Amino acid sequence: MSNGYFDLTGRCAVVVGGTSGLGRSISLGLASAGADVVAASRRADEVDRIAGEIEGLGRRSLRCVADVRNRASIETLHNDARRKFGRVDILVNSAGTTLRVPTLECSEEDWSKILDTNLTGTLRACQIFGRTMIEQGYGRIVNIASLATLVAFRDVAAYGASKAAVGALTKSLAVEFAPHGVTVNAIAPGIFPTALNDELVSNTERGRELLMRTPMNRFGRLDEIAGGAIYLASDAASFVTGEILVIDGGYLASGVNR
Repeated sequence: MSNGYFDLTGRCAVVVGGTSGLGRSISLGLASAGADVVAASRRADEVDRIAGEIEGLGRRSLRCVADVRNRASIETLHNDARRKFGRVDILVNSAGTTLRVPTLECSEEDWSKILDTNLTGTLRACQIFGRTMIEQGYGRIVNIASLATLVAFRDVAAYGASKAAVGALTKSLAVEFAPHGVTVNAIAPGIFPTALNDELVSNTERGRELLMRTPMNRFGRLDEIAGGAIYLASDAASFVTGEILVIDGGYLASGVNR
């Protein structure tokens, strides 16, 4: 297999939630592999900043604010990207939220907000962009799942339920979209300190336990998530669909570390 299999030159990628944390690393990674990248989120200043970084890599971008809880904003993102680039080849769904609270104390409002963002937000984007990908006969969709897709973490039941459902949604869409040249996969990141989870993993007993359970004895670096996204978005993964790629330093493989 030549390096050309991982070349994304000429492709257009949209990364929803692509301006910070894992999404930002994926946006820059796809751009480094040759893609033009539209990194969208709710904050205009972050959108402008990442667009400048993408353009600094010699790629084209587009400044578009979007909120996964607002279907109209995702439709605008889709329409603007398609208008500028002619097509959208790659969609990454990276927007997410969490809340640590005992399940018996989790309000229905908080539960619904997390499910609406993490699960239904992913569905909205997959529906809107997926329809266009099916029409053009080509597409790569990469959803961001979680270790919580596969195992339970204490006091984040809403997050875990949403991410388990993202895994199921990924497989369902993979089956439905496969005859049309569109693959749908997910990445389940291990522990990568970001603004979303920093309070949960840094300088706490929980963080120490997570580190102890990771055989590499460290957390992931943000740039270490990009390779998986490039692979799943590239022709190297043309026969891969419905899979959840775990990038976790061995966390799920581990029984007893010490």
